[in-house]
Amino acid sequence: MKKALFLDRDGIINIDHGYVSRIDDFEFSQDIIRLLHLFQKEGYLFFIVTNQSGIGRGYYSEEDFQMLTDWMLKTFETQGITITEVYHCPHAPDAKCGCRKPAIGMIENIDKKYRVELANSWMIGDKQSDIDFARNAGIKKSISIGDRNITQSDYHFDSISACAAFLEENPDIIKS
Repeated sequence: MKKALFLDRDGIINIDHGYVSRIDDFEFSQDIIRLLHLFQKEGYLFFIVTNQSGIGRGYYSEEDFQMLTDWMLKTFETQGITITEVYHCPHAPDAKCGCRKPAIGMIENIDKKYRVELANSWMIGDKQSDIDFARNAGIKKSISIGDRNITQSDYHFDSISACAAFLEENPDIIKS
């Protein structure tokens, strides 16, 4: 079994400009590559788990999402980062689905396919639903970015840059 890093997209991978669906609107978070290299050196698989209610609300299509995702993954590859897979919930918040975080449908699909060791995995998110998702799924370690009102994360940082700097100074935290 492998350990994994689960990442929200908007607000973690990229700056959250609200319903980002076009390459022109996508701006990588400062130091996200630096942060991912730290986890990659320790053998983590990377999964992006993202609620994309803009699809369910009709703001953009599955095709728009996939085109942006393909571009994002290729960009990561040029920086030496391999994202194992991207999972998304396309439903609006009022839909009755099992995949919208904090529900654990995405993690159940990942676990069936990859047999991830959740107890030694991490979640990085910028919303309470990301941290609740981690807890609901059995992911034992979590990092919240930005919103100081998020509860129950193991670590909190104001930015991806601050998180990367802390983990560079304390690498043993992600080695276990």
